[in-house]
Amino acid sequence: MSSFLYALGRSSFRHRKMVLFIWLGALVVIGSFAGAFSKAFDDQFTLPGTQSQEAMDSLSHTFPQASGSNAQIVFQAPDGDSVRSSNIKSALQADVKSIKQFNQVSNVSSPYDKHIHGAIAAGGKAAIITVQLDGERAEITQGTKNKLQDVATELEKKFPQSKAEAGGDAFGMTGVQVSVTEAIGVVIALVVLFLTLGSFRAAGMPLLTALLGVGISMMLVVGATAFATVSSTTPMLALMLGLAVGIDYALFILSRHRDQLGEGMETEESAARSVATAGSAVVFAGLTVIIALAGLSVAGIPFLTTMGIAAAAAVAIAVMIALTLLPALLGFAGDKLRPKVKRVSKKKRGHTSKQPREKRAFFRGWITAVTKWPPLTIAIVVVGLAVVSLPATSLKLALPDNGTSAKGTPARITYDMISKNFGPGYNGPLIVTANIVGSDDPLGVMDGIESDIKKMPDVAAVPLATPNEDADTGIVQVTPKSAPDSQATKDLVNRIRDKSGHWEDKYGVTTAVTGFTAVGIDVSDKLGSALLPFGILVVGLSIVLLTMVFRSIAVPIKATVGYLLSVGASFGVVSLVFGHGWFADALNVGHTGPVISFLPIILMGILFGLAMDYEVFLVSRIREDFVHGGDAKHAIRTGFLGASTVVTAAAVIMFSVFAAFVPEGEPAIKAIGLGLAVGVFVDAFLVRMTLVPAVLALLGRHAWWLPAWLDRVLPSFDVEGEALHHQIQLQNWPSADDDSAIYADGLSLQNVHGKTVFEGVSMRLERGGVLLIDGSRDSGRSQLMLTLAGRMKLQGGRAKVLGNVLPEQSTGVRRHTGYITGSDADDLTRIARRVLGRGPDIVFIDDADMLLAHADRAKIAEMSERAGSGQGPAIVLGATNPEILTDLLPPGTTRISMYNPALNVEGAR
Repeated sequence: MSSFLYALGRSSFRHRKMVLFIWLGALVVIGSFAGAFSKAFDDQFTLPGTQSQEAMDSLSHTFPQASGSNAQIVFQAPDGDSVRSSNIKSALQADVKSIKQFNQVSNVSSPYDKHIHGAIAAGGKAAIITVQLDGERAEITQGTKNKLQDVATELEKKFPQSKAEAGGDAFGMTGVQVSVTEAIGVVIALVVLFLTLGSFRAAGMPLLTALLGVGISMMLVVGATAFATVSSTTPMLALMLGLAVGIDYALFILSRHRDQLGEGMETEESAARSVATAGSAVVFAGLTVIIALAGLSVAGIPFLTTMGIAAAAAVAIAVMIALTLLPALLGFAGDKLRPKVKRVSKKKRGHTSKQPREKRAFFRGWITAVTKWPPLTIAIVVVGLAVVSLPATSLKLALPDNGTSAKGTPARITYDMISKNFGPGYNGPLIVTANIVGSDDPLGVMDGIESDIKKMPDVAAVPLATPNEDADTGIVQVTPKSAPDSQATKDLVNRIRDKSGHWEDKYGVTTAVTGFTAVGIDVSDKLGSALLPFGILVVGLSIVLLTMVFRSIAVPIKATVGYLLSVGASFGVVSLVFGHGWFADALNVGHTGPVISFLPIILMGILFGLAMDYEVFLVSRIREDFVHGGDAKHAIRTGFLGASTVVTAAAVIMFSVFAAFVPEGEPAIKAIGLGLAVGVFVDAFLVRMTLVPAVLALLGRHAWWLPAWLDRVLPSFDVEGEALHHQIQLQNWPSADDDSAIYADGLSLQNVHGKTVFEGVSMRLERGGVLLIDGSRDSGRSQLMLTLAGRMKLQGGRAKVLGNVLPEQSTGVRRHTGYITGSDADDLTRIARRVLGRGPDIVFIDDADMLLAHADRAKIAEMSERAGSGQGPAIVLGATNPEILTDLLPPGTTRISMYNPALNVEGAR
């Protein structure tokens, strides 16, 4: 990984104009497509396969006047007057007739209709005109909504001191709401970047790259509406997350670049190494976020899957921009980013520092305090976060309705007027459908079901119970006494569903409960049941990934426990603010109660990735110092001091960006923003920078223990750039002008059981030369050849093949080598033509003695002769019985015996 990123960073630096043009071109092309083909966002959360959704879909065909979106005009009579007075009644009935002529209106229910019950409030204080619209919320035009609002405005003019408002489902938010408050987070990020990097030019780069990435991500989400149903929360989530990680990922790379420039490194080399080292950690961190967000699909809810994929795409774009566009910008800046060298006194000369002394003093005091008594630090953090997490047990979930809309909006005003005059349940009516196609008495069936429902607890009214015109489907409209997001309404839905068996036995009809309230309850239940499997996925993934990165058992367990504490604290604070109303006014929270159903699973996914960010950037520096120095306590101190500044800056930036979404905006994003802000603060400062050093100090060297067998089995993810350091160290080995085809020293390999396959193998093969490896398959001959050909990973020793360092540049070796085995004997001519047709610089022929028993000797002789004369590729032959090949080998053939590598000789035939 680090070798690939090293090449990518250098290439982006050199071809900076082309890289900049590609990214700007992508923004223009994607933005043009989004502008031409995008559709409206749709906040109608659906859940295919549930009873409520299937019944809702069925109603669109059997009872269209009861499906689709709806609007309401609520009229509140002046004090001392009643909606039953003749002048008000005449005005409202006239409005009913005029509304029927509006576009997209399929039906209008008058509050005075004898078949409609409950549309006039007790005492005649208010009345509701219900407007059934033709289409879902996203399809209702602004013109239609404006006409309905005009009706309400005219009513207020006709009757002074009255109040009228148009609202309902059709007036729910369907667009992206971005306020100036979000810019505050960007301003704070700029200040933090300047304080961290010490340069406005450097501080501006992460902001520029993050804003470009967010622009592309937002345009992708907007463009996706042409093909899929996308909620308005989706682009806001992509904006929030893309901005935060975009700034942080660029900061990690840029900070490393500035450090290296301060040490005197050349600009191009520094850019390449920064992308290779810090960029490796960025790739790992980004992948964890992407995987977690894509894992939201395990819930099986389409809108949540879309949301996760969109947010994952935003993170992926942020990673790609940080790895390509940022080094391109570093190329434009050149030496202008090099820190100024400050003169030091003779006493201080020789002392180098990557951080200002006051910053080092602060973090030195921090790490000293948290590691002085590790058990005490651990107890304080764990107990404290556990207490903060306790309110999470009372966190209630529901889908948003107009009651959570911003104060002063038509949807919220109408919702509050209905709640005040009719009761909260009138904002969330239920629809009970009955399949009465086989009934002999459809009216009697509907009357019987209506009578049973009226007797149920928490039923305020049953306004309507009627079959459709074809008498194959009937509906019963049920108005609960409680609010749509209350537990009482959920219990009522369950009671009606429990009654379905009774109605089927008595009337021979099947029933279902639907309506937007019932759909919301089903979605919330589905999301709640998905939390456990998603949590197991995230925790399991965390342990596996961190074990791969840190080669440790204790570190992943500690990191995972810390992540769970951060998530618990985040849930606890959200519950206190949005559920119990703590600081609700200060944070401009206009509605307290249940939070949006997908908040927990969203927070778990995002915080998982962000927690892994800080874990990797902090602990990888500690591990690096431990590996190089061997002193566990000293490594904690030096590693912490080396990473603390950039981790602190990154956490402050993320906290600021997320917190900026809390004061304004839609409720779902406010809650997510608060949860992420709290989660980032807790995870960065209390878990990673306090709990983690304490645990590592308590465990000492045992923190880095990993069973040898597991170390061999697990793949390695080099986030510390060790592979790149190895590659750079061997760039001029064995000499700057060496042009050997193969140069190897002290090669060794062990199998998965820890048994030595070969060791102490050294060799040198000139370009165009021939090498014979003598040994049976059990001697490790084939494994050695596969290793030299870049097909197996080198474990020990040093090796360069065609100038490529193994194992870091194995891909380059594979591109320029060919491999033939004894299994190819029956078709040697075709295989040789295919292998040689690629123009390899080295051809490996394993089991060459077996090939001679079946294939044309002349073919191998020709290849050997051409290699010996320098006209063809170098050849490496492997044989159990090398004597068979003696007459085919040219003079000067190098020979190696796997039985005794110390006796290897050059020039032997």
